[in-house]
Amino acid sequence: MPGRCPGVGTPTVPVLVLPHEPHFKLPPQFLVMLIIFMVAAPLKPSRFATKLPSQPEQDQKPVPNIDTLVVTIESDRTLKLNALSDMGTVDDPSKLSTKLVSLFQERTKNHVYRDEMLSRLDLPEEMRIQKTVFIKAPRGIPYGEVVRVMDGVKGAGADPIGLQLDDLT
Repeated sequence: MPGRCPGVGTPTVPVLVLPHEPHFKLPPQFLVMLIIFMVAAPLKPSRFATKLPSQPEQDQKPVPNIDTLVVTIESDRTLKLNALSDMGTVDDPSKLSTKLVSLFQERTKNHVYRDEMLSRLDLPEEMRIQKTVFIKAPRGIPYGEVVRVMDGVKGAGADPIGLQLDDLT
């Protein structure tokens, strides 16, 4: 039965209350943005282009860079720096570290810069010097021993350090 407002002769309309009213209401701007993104999503490019190096010619041998430093961990755990042998062992890389420090000092004196840093005059010279070292280790050497050599090389000032595995097939 409709109720009556006191003092007024017309009946009032009851208010309809829904028992399960949603507690989370999305603002209309959010709904508009959702629709726009749903329509625009299929329009974005779906290709992923990469550039791969071409296959080298069979008779072409790569020419090594004279500034490349490669530390080789031999299977007997001795160390070599390029063609120099007797650079210590995995357990004691101090000879290797000393040689690298002297090489980096010589490169600083002779201004041997990394290729990408030749025109970077805004950086200090110490950051521009070629100090890249690659560590070459056989697969059978435990990773902890390689890390020990990496620590010695890093302590000598090498940056960045790359790893190379033997017998990649």
